[in-house]
Amino acid sequence: MTKIPLKSASALFFGALLMGCGSAGPVGGLILTPVENIDSTPLKIEELTKAEKEQWGHLDLVADTIPGMSVNKAYEEIIKGNKGKKVIVAVLDAGVDLDHEDLDDVLWTNKKEKPGNNKDDDKNGYVDDIHGYNFLGDSYHEQLEFTRMLRLNIGDQATLAKAREKLESERTEAQQNKQQYEQILQAVTNADNAMKKHLGKDSYTKQEVAAVTPKDEGMQRNVAILTQMFGIKETIPEVLEELGDGVKYFTEQLNYNLKEDFDGRNVVGDDPYDLNDTDYGDGNPDIRTDDESHGTHVAGIIAAERNNGIGMNGVANNVEIMSIRAVPNGDEYDKDIALGIRYAVDNGAKVINASFGKSFSPRAEWVYDALKYAAEKDVLFVHAAGNDGADLDDPNNPNFPNDQVNNGPEMVNNVITVGALDPKYGSEMLASYSNYGKVNVDIFAPGTDVYSAYPNNTYKFSPGTSMAAPNVSGIAALLFSQYPKLSAAQVKDIILRSGVPVNATVILGGDNTNTARLREISTTGKIANAYNALIMADKVVKGQLKL
Repeated sequence: MTKIPLKSASALFFGALLMGCGSAGPVGGLILTPVENIDSTPLKIEELTKAEKEQWGHLDLVADTIPGMSVNKAYEEIIKGNKGKKVIVAVLDAGVDLDHEDLDDVLWTNKKEKPGNNKDDDKNGYVDDIHGYNFLGDSYHEQLEFTRMLRLNIGDQATLAKAREKLESERTEAQQNKQQYEQILQAVTNADNAMKKHLGKDSYTKQEVAAVTPKDEGMQRNVAILTQMFGIKETIPEVLEELGDGVKYFTEQLNYNLKEDFDGRNVVGDDPYDLNDTDYGDGNPDIRTDDESHGTHVAGIIAAERNNGIGMNGVANNVEIMSIRAVPNGDEYDKDIALGIRYAVDNGAKVINASFGKSFSPRAEWVYDALKYAAEKDVLFVHAAGNDGADLDDPNNPNFPNDQVNNGPEMVNNVITVGALDPKYGSEMLASYSNYGKVNVDIFAPGTDVYSAYPNNTYKFSPGTSMAAPNVSGIAALLFSQYPKLSAAQVKDIILRSGVPVNATVILGGDNTNTARLREISTTGKIANAYNALIMADKVVKGQLKL
């Protein structure tokens, strides 16, 4: 699963070196931005408001100086009241909270299947698959693929040696990070308790801490710690929650993902390395635990019910979410992904969102064949670039699944790989964790601190290329909905060509000494843009523009 560890408290502060971007003029008869040169627009330097934070991915770069996708503008000026045709988007991910208040009315329902009768009524090979399918059974925690390969001795000696090196490196890093987070958590907890006692109140503000005059070294240290933490979150309880999540994240890495003798698959009952062993799983792709939030968050970004007065708005307005539970808390199995892709295609999905990835894929050919099958059936596959802050064009940094081998030609024309953006336009616009690559990453989209649905009718901010991919899937769904005659290859081409090109020099991997322009680290050098995509799609459908 392409989730990222919480931001390191020691790496949250960067200089505010903002760079302008150059002209974004006419391309193929389409004006890509409403102004010739965004450099003439003052850059946004003030903090985002609560409303802006909760919808920044839908805002407009020119109007708001935030690198969003102009979704609101697209609805206001182009879509208006036109819902278009219903589009099915498969969320190939962890389970989705099927009872969530912002998703329950946008779920795909298999009307040919009778719920609960333990029969395959529609003869599609899957029993009781009402809202999708669950390929994980009751499993949730899993190893990373290279850990599994070592446990099961899968691969040649060279591959296993790389796997061993990777395991030892990541296990050492996880142990160090866990210790660091525990130490920071304890320091903040102590400072918080001391400040509450000093002020005589259970909560306090940044301003109240700043007004404290320390009378000893202990209080001076507490004020310094809390002041730094207020630079991370608006309240100390939020900081404590994030630090606690960090401890939990690295603990789970050590207990499950990187634990060589752990077997999370034993409750499923299949051979995960036998593609012909398909009699497993069940028809319930719901979450198994409240911690299983990834799929719900992704689904909300794509399709949370718009303008219903609760939660947030999804990108697409006429979508049905097909939940395919195939991504555990660890690395996905190639078999589950291959079968999940085929399930989505065979049951009517036009878009498959794939917010997951891994560095080893012992049965990659199964997934490649499934991607080719999706291409043949005219289905778009949108994939997250991954969260290692690495150059995917480097052979040492593979990210599976992909649409080519060893930086060679694309084997299919239906895959979009998406990198992640921060909400701050300029040099810090590329998320520090986002992977990149002139060959392997196509386009960028909002990914950091994206507000969306969480289990039990809650909503939270979450970062990752996992959040950038569903933003692009939402645009794809809009195009398929408004212009149903477009093919998957055309929708891909439109999204890539219609993105907003920017010339800002950005920091790569959070390293201020390593910079590049977007066109040097992706195939397009662009930010996905719903408004432009709809304009271009209209021109294509009317024969005014050839792709």
